Amino acid sequence: MPPAPTQRPRSATPAPPPPESAPASRVSPDPAFSWSAPLTPGGTSTGARPVVSFGEPEGYDRDARPRPLGRRGASQAAAAAACLVLGLGLISGAVTGSWLVGDSGEEGSRSTFATAGSLWHSVPVDQLFPPTVQGQGAGPGGADRTWTRIAVAPDSGCKDAFDPLLRKALAPVGCERLLRATYTDATQSYVTTVGLLFTTADAPGMTSLANRFRKERLDRRSDLMPLPYAARNTPAARFGRGQRASWTVSVLTEAPVVVYAVSGWADGRTVDDPQPAEDAMEPNATTAPAQAGLGNEAQGLADRVERGLRKNVRSATEQPS
Repeated sequence: MPPAPTQRPRSATPAPPPPESAPASRVSPDPAFSWSAPLTPGGTSTGARPVVSFGEPEGYDRDARPRPLGRRGASQAAAAAACLVLGLGLISGAVTGSWLVGDSGEEGSRSTFATAGSLWHSVPVDQLFPPTVQGQGAGPGGADRTWTRIAVAPDSGCKDAFDPLLRKALAPVGCERLLRATYTDATQSYVTTVGLLFTTADAPGMTSLANRFRKERLDRRSDLMPLPYAARNTPAARFGRGQRASWTVSVLTEAPVVVYAVSGWADGRTVDDPQPAEDAMEPNATTAPAQAGLGNEAQGLADRVERGLRKNVRSATEQPS
């Protein structure tokens, strides 16, 4: 038998006609809505994937009205611009301020310290030692005190102004100027000398001396008592070394100043057992200085003169240059 043909012979019979279109009830998909058959300008399908464009997404405002996202109203844009300008202004202002003042804390402390050291020649004596000092609650039991200035010593150096041991203890900070004034109470029963020793030391030097006084309790030693200023023809005329009854010494660290006060009786009586003001102010203290309130006299007056000094420092520092 002959071999089978490799290709099916082409039939001479014409191909059957395509089936009739579907009934009218079946709708063929419109090529216009097909992803693969967009219409060309001529109205025919190209068979290529259509180009699809999306509308801008919408958001909603406070009234639930749709609005396109990414668009800002005029007020929102203005507010954003104002915030940006304000932020840049604050940042630039801070940077400029830091350039102008540098480290304000350290620089301010140095400026205050230097200002305090110059007060002895720039502030009137009535501001450092007021003619009258009110001591509300400064007396024993919280009683009020009033002190009247009766003498002011000329500003001077420290030669012969302190006993030898106290002069030696204060030597590390030097002596720029010494200012002193003596007060009496309202009854003129007591007299108190207040002193402001302006030193030549820097802040570390004052801190070192303050630490030494505190650790070694030098402010409580009777051989380190300050001397009084006994002015003639005043109630303090007989206020000498032997009449010292109570005292206080305060070494400041934020100013080159040592503040002290020493008190005694105005009648010139001798005191055999002087007592530091801190001890004499104790409620159970029974010594003669404590019973007379001389510890309160020294401490109360020294505290108020020191407050006045600090106030003058602040005023001098805040004044425009």
